[in-house]
Amino acid sequence: MWVFDQLQNPLLCTIGSSPVTSSPFHFSPIMSLSTGIESPYPWLGELKSEERGLYLIHLLLTCANHVAAGNLENAEIALGQISQLASADGDTMQRIAAYFTEALAHRVIKSLPGVYRALNATKITLVSEEILVRKLFFEMLPFLKVAFVLTNQAIIEAMEGEKMVHIIDLDAAEPAQWLALLQALSARPEGPPHLRITGIHQQKEVLDQMAHKLIEEAERLDIPFQFNPIVSKLENLDIEKLRVKTGEALAICSVLQLHPFLASDDELRKRSPVPLKNSNGIHLLRVLQMNQGTFGELLEKDMVNGYSPSPDSTSSSPLSSTASVKMDYFLNMLWSLSPKLMVVMEQDSNHNGSTLMERLLEALYSYAALFDCLESTVSRTSMERLKMEKMLFGEEIKNIVACEGAERKERHEKLEKWIQRLDLAGFGLVHLSYYGMLQARRLLQGYGCDGYRIKEENGCVVICWQDRPLFSVSAWRCRK
Repeated sequence: MWVFDQLQNPLLCTIGSSPVTSSPFHFSPIMSLSTGIESPYPWLGELKSEERGLYLIHLLLTCANHVAAGNLENAEIALGQISQLASADGDTMQRIAAYFTEALAHRVIKSLPGVYRALNATKITLVSEEILVRKLFFEMLPFLKVAFVLTNQAIIEAMEGEKMVHIIDLDAAEPAQWLALLQALSARPEGPPHLRITGIHQQKEVLDQMAHKLIEEAERLDIPFQFNPIVSKLENLDIEKLRVKTGEALAICSVLQLHPFLASDDELRKRSPVPLKNSNGIHLLRVLQMNQGTFGELLEKDMVNGYSPSPDSTSSSPLSSTASVKMDYFLNMLWSLSPKLMVVMEQDSNHNGSTLMERLLEALYSYAALFDCLESTVSRTSMERLKMEKMLFGEEIKNIVACEGAERKERHEKLEKWIQRLDLAGFGLVHLSYYGMLQARRLLQGYGCDGYRIKEENGCVVICWQDRPLFSVSAWRCRK
């Protein structure tokens, strides 16, 4: 696919060099930045698609350098020129440029707090839009389907012979996964277990819809079933409401839910300068004795009282220098539940760099691949595609590029970082089975596009577009 291939150009991928001088067109700084919105050079409209794409990449890197350096005058000129070429309904590079331009402009506006607050004073996020965009992501791209197939197979294998099974879904938004699991469990040779699913979501109507569909299917299949809905943000989760019982085998499913817990790092490190490292969940067992209700209360109380680091907290672990306080607490809370299995899906990208240029270039690679996925199977005129690109990818790009501190939630990291982090939290890696990977490959083969790849890495699965890793799926057990 053209856009992803063009981003491999080493001239465009060196953050340390000047994008102006590294442009394949070798435009002089004066020529490339002397035009504004009112009087663009006529030749801009005459560029062929490939030339326009390369020039857009050049302009985006130039603009980002100016924004990072606080040179807002030159940034404004570059933004104006990009706007002449970018288009949310154009070819892939034009679409990507439109959203990265919006993100850079958003970052510029955030440097003017009064203007930023005024522009966002009446902003409303509709629940119906969030539900729609998640549904579109599920239907138009195969990533969630692959994760669901791998998760369900891992659950079936881990729960073989178990009579009581409890599944905690950290983002209970899509019933398709559990409908498929119910059907698979009904065919179990020893008969189906008693199944209880605890679904966590911020919106009651989403949980109500899921409960209705799952209860109906369980009755049809004659499977003993309970659905336990919890209306809550994960960061405010009351662990008592999970109602984990003795004698039941527990599985936890986390689909794109862990990386936001890295968002608090910048703020919490200011309050707790000593790097934190929690080993095997031991610290959480002390915290849980405080009789506080929610995860947030546990964290706040412990930060106020002062955290005494464990003796090995000064370890040279690659993660210890950037300790993730909220992440440690949350993973240790999950560890304390003693799950027989936990399956984690996350974006396999490095979008948590400390500098704007680092994040922007990594994001360009990742989102070029995602936009290419859509280009390969969905018409450019599709309104559904436009909605997903704007409401999902566009908002993620904006958060990665424009936000800092606790506001920057989209802190995607690579699989090796998650393996280190989960290992430190007391989880042991469970290799995904050959049969699960085979099912995932068959699903992708039937998708009508040959760009998708499944790659096995340390017993985990990485879902790729061409050779670009995009999402990882890993399975874990509680290591006592």
